[in-house]
Amino acid sequence: MITTDLVLLGGGHTHALVLKQWGMKPVPGVRITLLSDRSVAPYSGMLPGHLAGFYSFEDCHIDLRHLAEFAGAQFYLDRAVGLDLAQGKVLCDRRPPVAYDWLSIDIGSVPDRPEASPDFQGTPIKPVHQFLYHWHNFLQDIQAQPDYPWHCAIVGGGAGGVELVLALQARIRRLARQLPPDQASQLTVQFHLIHGGSHLMTGHGLTVQQTFEQCLRDRGVAVYLQEQVIAVTAFSPRYVVQTAAGLTLPCDRVFWTTQATAPGWIAKSGLATDDRGFIWVTDTLQSCSHPQVFASGDIATMKNHPRPKAGVFAVRQGKPLYENLKAVLQGRTPRPFAPQKAILALIGDGEGRAAASRGGWGLPLSPGLWHWKDHIDRRFMAKFQNLLPRMEGMGNREWEIGNREQGGVLEVQTVQMYCSGCGSKVGHQVLGETLERLRQEGRLQPDLPEDILLGTGDDAAVMESRPQQLLVQTVDFFPSPFSDPFMTGQITTEHCLNDLYALGANPHSALAIVTVPHGQPRPQAETLYQLLAGVVEQLQAVGAHLLGGHTIEGETLALGLTCNGWVSPGDLWQKRSISVGYALILTKAIGTGTLFVAQKQGKAKAAWLDAAIESMTLSHAPAVKVLRQYGATACTDVTGFGLWGHITELLRSTTASIHLDLEALPLLPGALESLHQGHFSSLYPQNLLYRNNTNDRLIFSTPDPEKHPHWPALFDPQTSGGLLAVVPSVTAENCLQALHQAGYRYSAIVGTIV
Repeated sequence: MITTDLVLLGGGHTHALVLKQWGMKPVPGVRITLLSDRSVAPYSGMLPGHLAGFYSFEDCHIDLRHLAEFAGAQFYLDRAVGLDLAQGKVLCDRRPPVAYDWLSIDIGSVPDRPEASPDFQGTPIKPVHQFLYHWHNFLQDIQAQPDYPWHCAIVGGGAGGVELVLALQARIRRLARQLPPDQASQLTVQFHLIHGGSHLMTGHGLTVQQTFEQCLRDRGVAVYLQEQVIAVTAFSPRYVVQTAAGLTLPCDRVFWTTQATAPGWIAKSGLATDDRGFIWVTDTLQSCSHPQVFASGDIATMKNHPRPKAGVFAVRQGKPLYENLKAVLQGRTPRPFAPQKAILALIGDGEGRAAASRGGWGLPLSPGLWHWKDHIDRRFMAKFQNLLPRMEGMGNREWEIGNREQGGVLEVQTVQMYCSGCGSKVGHQVLGETLERLRQEGRLQPDLPEDILLGTGDDAAVMESRPQQLLVQTVDFFPSPFSDPFMTGQITTEHCLNDLYALGANPHSALAIVTVPHGQPRPQAETLYQLLAGVVEQLQAVGAHLLGGHTIEGETLALGLTCNGWVSPGDLWQKRSISVGYALILTKAIGTGTLFVAQKQGKAKAAWLDAAIESMTLSHAPAVKVLRQYGATACTDVTGFGLWGHITELLRSTTASIHLDLEALPLLPGALESLHQGHFSSLYPQNLLYRNNTNDRLIFSTPDPEKHPHWPALFDPQTSGGLLAVVPSVTAENCLQALHQAGYRYSAIVGTIV
């Protein structure tokens, strides 16, 4: 039974280690939630090697979805923008606030530079994903114009800036070797390193400083010391860097690697911070002002043991943070932690060599040190690869809900078997508090349309019939596909509304049926709140209302909706309205079923799941308007029976046949790879039986279609899948362009009626 909420804000190195240990030794009764603005987290130790070309993106990024799944944690994808310390909530950019009993913050730092303005342009090294985006764009520009005299400036001459410029330059050298000889001979990229101090790599010994100063000279990097940058102005397509000493430097790209600072909202939250905005923490890694908040990694400063911002210190805090979080969650006293005073830094040159630095001691560049660094980094990343989700055991219902120590023995209370029937309902306190919270935040609108005579607050909804309108009702229900209840609410709502859209109806209202996992009232209410907030957000976006529903307790989170909609008789789309010569348009890509299976087996990349979620939460309301504008006559939504199954439904109402273009079939990123790896849904074998129901009226121009790579996708069950619409061939291309402009980038003409 869930009694306590622990929220990990940020997917930094320390939290990654906490999640790994949590997956092996969880604390009973605690629900852990990872809130991150990205589904992957870069490992700083391997980032220069990735830029130089030694490592792939996957080699040096931790997949946070897989890690959360392994730890049995919820994963919320969003950016934190503030804290409500009094109420114990994390304020988010795009989703409802996330409540916590204990909070741990590990969101890293950003380069200290003036806020982005017309006078201060360029790209900071953090957030890393934004930097990588701009860097790859720069590489594409160079490849497109190898004969152009390119210039790139790096602001900041610490170890990070020096390692960065050498890695970028090494990547350009590798790029030149890939070009034809005539283009390679013309390729020139001049790198500039601008530093405000009198020496590079302050804090490292003289041997290391001299080693890299010589390396930069040998590589032809222009180094500017004691030059304080006062402006970087954009003169499209170039920039002009200006310093206080009068240096003016035109450049095509400017990257910032200056001293680290904290995001501005941290200090505004009310947490005690140092003069640079980092969270003051005690020796137990707890906030000096708010003990229920922990902080680690770059975002924290230990008051008694201040250290430089470096990934090594964050890694060393992983085990102490896990132990202290476990201690407070079990009612024990956390133990103090003292970090080491000096760290060993292995700094690469981008060409397969590294130097060693520890305090004033150092070793010059050598291949052996690079191999040592490579071994250490790969061993660290191996901790987070090939993880399988933690499987929950099903034993007697004895739950450690007290988590209290009495005489050194943890008290274990035995909970009786849960009731079935109406006794399984969620308590009125949980339900009432959740609905009231939604009302206070304006998520449940107080004023309902005039045709709703009875709505929220009653056991049933009463609607007034409309003249010359048909009432369309549909129902759907399934377990949560993700650990995030807010996202579950969004996806399930769109999935249920698709049945209305497939008939051409406009959504009007809905009733929800919810299964909430067993737990204490407060964490149960938080789950229900997040879930219904997702439902309400999607409904209100299309002018529909949540009128009521029913909630029960169960083993896993599940959601269903009865959706109501109105349609004029002349606008009703029916499957029998099919004509020869018409085209078939599919609005969304296929692949959610196989990606769900791959996710459960720890084989789905984070980017694949991000793309699938983006597709599943995309509303079809604008698509219906486009399809109607271009003369659609029939439609069906592609869901659990797969594309072949829903094409079969169309064929039942006609004597015509369908010519399907397998090559044109749109697939979600990773779906094809996942299918070919054998990740098939449990519904897949039954969907294959639809092959026997088409009487050879599904025709393929591809010889041996069963050998085509896209063949398995025809039977993949879809969640919140696309609409398959019948559109006149003369308007099909214009309809497709309009769908693309409306945001349905995977829409495709996949067949014709013959």
